[in-house]
Amino acid sequence: MKYNKENPLKVATLCSGYDSQCLAFERLKKNFPEFDYELVFWSEFDPESKQPLEKQPAVIAHNALFPQWADRNLGDMTQIDWENVPDFDLVFGSTPCQSISQAGLQHGFVKGSGTRSSIIWNMHDCIRIKRPKYIVMENVAAILSGKFLPLLLLWCEEVEKMGYMNFMPQEFETPWNGGRTRNGTLNSKNYGVPQNRERWFMVSILRTEDDPAPKYYFPEPFPLEKRLKDVLEDKVDEKYYINDKLLEKIMSENSEKCDDDNEQDEDGLSDFGSLFEEDDFE
Repeated sequence: MKYNKENPLKVATLCSGYDSQCLAFERLKKNFPEFDYELVFWSEFDPESKQPLEKQPAVIAHNALFPQWADRNLGDMTQIDWENVPDFDLVFGSTPCQSISQAGLQHGFVKGSGTRSSIIWNMHDCIRIKRPKYIVMENVAAILSGKFLPLLLLWCEEVEKMGYMNFMPQEFETPWNGGRTRNGTLNSKNYGVPQNRERWFMVSILRTEDDPAPKYYFPEPFPLEKRLKDVLEDKVDEKYYINDKLLEKIMSENSEKCDDDNEQDEDGLSDFGSLFEEDDFE
C-alpha cells in the first residue's frame, strides 16, 4: 500500500518519549514529498513522577516538538481501552529498558512481575485487538543475553500466534573496520551517527490472504564519515559536567558489570543465531 497525503500512514507510539520516530517521519516527508503520516495517538507517562501528566519532562518535550498532537497523549498504556481507540497501521513499542539494561539491576521482564520492563506484555492486547499491519519494537542489546533470551523468545512466539511474521537484523559484515555486527541488533555508528549505540530491533508484519508470507530486509551498514567533534557544541556550561570522583566511580562500576554481562551475551547470542535461516535473507 502506498502512503501519501491522501492516504497517510496512521501511526501510534507507546512509551513515546519525545517520539524520535516522528522526527524520522518528518525527515522522510522532506526527502519524499509525496509521503505523509499522522500520529493517531501517543502514550507517554512516568509512573514515578509526582508531576501532573502535562508537566512531566518527556511530555513537555513531545509537545514542544509536536504541538499539533498535544491532545493525543493517552497517558498510561496499561490503562488504555483498546476497543475505543482509533485504528492505526503501525505501532512503535519502545518499552522501558531499566530492568534489562546492563546499567540497571536487571530484574527482567517476566509477565506480571511489576518491573518497569514488564510493561512489554501490555502490548499484547494492543496487538490482538487493533491488529495493525506493522509493529516495530526496540530495546537494549542485553535483551539478547542468555539471561533474557528465553523471555524474548516467548514474546516473539506470542506475536507470531497473533498472525505476524517477525524479522530481526541479521549479522552484517563491516569490512571498513574488519568486524561484523551482531544478530538481532543495529548500531547507530553503522548508520551515520558518531555514537556507539547498539540496540535490538524487531519488525513484525501481519500475514494476510494477499500477503501470507511478508518479507522485510533491514538496511545494510555503511562506513561512518561523521565524527563526534562534528556534532558537539563548542561551548558547554560547566553545570552539565560531573566531577572526576563521580566519573571514576561510574566507569569502575560499569566496567565490572560489562565484564559479567559479556559472558551472558555470548551464551545468549550463540542460541539466538540459530533463529536465522539463510533463506530469509536471500
